[in-house]
Amino acid sequence: MAGRADGVRQTEVSSGDASAWAEELLDHLRPTGRDVRRVVAWLADAVEGTAALQDDTGRLLAGTRPPLDDNLVADIAAGRIASAAWEGQGRHLRLVRVAYPNPSSAGVLAVARTTPFDRRTSAMVAHTVQVIELLLRAGETTAAGRRLERATSDLRLAILQLLMVEDTVAARRVAAGLWPGLLDTDTACVYVVEGAAEERDRLAEECIDVTGERALVVRCPAVDEHVIVVTPGDAAAGELRSLIGRRPRTFLGGSARQSLARTAAAYGQAVSALAVAHFRPDKAAVYAERTHPERLIDPAALRGWTAHVLHPLDTLSHHTRAELLATTRLGLEFTAVNTAKVLGVSRNTVRARMERAETLLRTDFADLTARAVVHLALKTQVSLADAPNDTGTAQAAPVSLGDLLSGPAMRTWAHDLLARLDKDSRDLRRTVRTWIAEGGNAERAAQTLGVHAQTVREHVRSAEPVLERQLLAGGSDLYDVVLAHLAAGDLDQPALHGAKPGLPDSLVHR
Repeated sequence: MAGRADGVRQTEVSSGDASAWAEELLDHLRPTGRDVRRVVAWLADAVEGTAALQDDTGRLLAGTRPPLDDNLVADIAAGRIASAAWEGQGRHLRLVRVAYPNPSSAGVLAVARTTPFDRRTSAMVAHTVQVIELLLRAGETTAAGRRLERATSDLRLAILQLLMVEDTVAARRVAAGLWPGLLDTDTACVYVVEGAAEERDRLAEECIDVTGERALVVRCPAVDEHVIVVTPGDAAAGELRSLIGRRPRTFLGGSARQSLARTAAAYGQAVSALAVAHFRPDKAAVYAERTHPERLIDPAALRGWTAHVLHPLDTLSHHTRAELLATTRLGLEFTAVNTAKVLGVSRNTVRARMERAETLLRTDFADLTARAVVHLALKTQVSLADAPNDTGTAQAAPVSLGDLLSGPAMRTWAHDLLARLDKDSRDLRRTVRTWIAEGGNAERAAQTLGVHAQTVREHVRSAEPVLERQLLAGGSDLYDVVLAHLAAGDLDQPALHGAKPGLPDSLVHR
């Protein structure tokens, strides 16, 4: 046995002898051929023997391992000697240390053949070690880049989740390290870009490129096709529109400008606008482009009513109240699972917060009218939170929900909207009204109407293009239609704060 401690590898070989195998070896450095296992397999074939690569713990990484002396392998891996040669029992063995990107560890390449190593095969072994080291360093660099990319993506998501629960101070603090000044703003818009799920990573990178790091770009944790963009500037809208314009089957929904603390509400607006974008030739829509019922109600009356409805939540601490409001807003728009993914909490946490909101408001979210009314109050709280309020005059007693919805503009809007359904001979209006009254449950509505559940679903689906609103998906579109029914007097008003006459509190919250 012979060993070297100087680490110098004798690799001299004539260019004529080396040209063929060296070219084959270098092919393994091409982007399409970078695989250490293939390199080790190539070496075994080239020297007409066997080859194996193992790490300093003895784990086989590639090839077929010949019998080895553990102490000798340990000396080479530890760097006490750089290489060793052994012959006996009809075989010849070469052991060479392979440097890892991490200086504290190393591997060992073992090559065995039945004939002695000549200059050509020795050169093959030495150059193969150099190629393996290059591939390992390249692999570590690539892996480090991916880890950094994942960490950055996780950081972007964490910032978004902090904004969703109105913790703007913490969100700014987290963002300041990597994106200084990004959240130095009082207001922002939220956009949701939708494309194919398999192309979302590329779509997210393009969103980052076109916004020039002037926006918070997040891969949506709830919907695989969505990329969420929070932007304080106005230029991003045009940049994102130009992006979807050149990409097929890509859509854009945007929110109205909101205070940074209202990011959760802005996100809901963007998703609602995204549904409209699917029917637009330019594949883009902004929430403010369509009339919503809250805009048809007297702002002062709406503010007073909202304060009264949400008053039970005022007893909570600021942080707890913000978490409960943000979760309830999203929970009324989306499923518990998707809400949990967006907020970065468990679905049990979402359900617990929603149940606490039900308890405090003393209502039942299984009732679609209750959901729609609470959703109206939460939207109003967002839209009027930063609006000027005349505190110099005494506040009038809050109006009732019936009075709130009975204004001329509101009633005209409601009757005009629902009248669209009267033109269908299938009595879509009756089906939709019954379906809402049964909590959006097609089976219960079918029993009430005496038809098949599939007929109910078909009628509701047929009503969607007529009303220009998504009903089966739930959320803001459905609540608009529910409010229209309430304003028109087609549905009974829900109980809030246990206000249903004649019932004890224990029966109000089921």
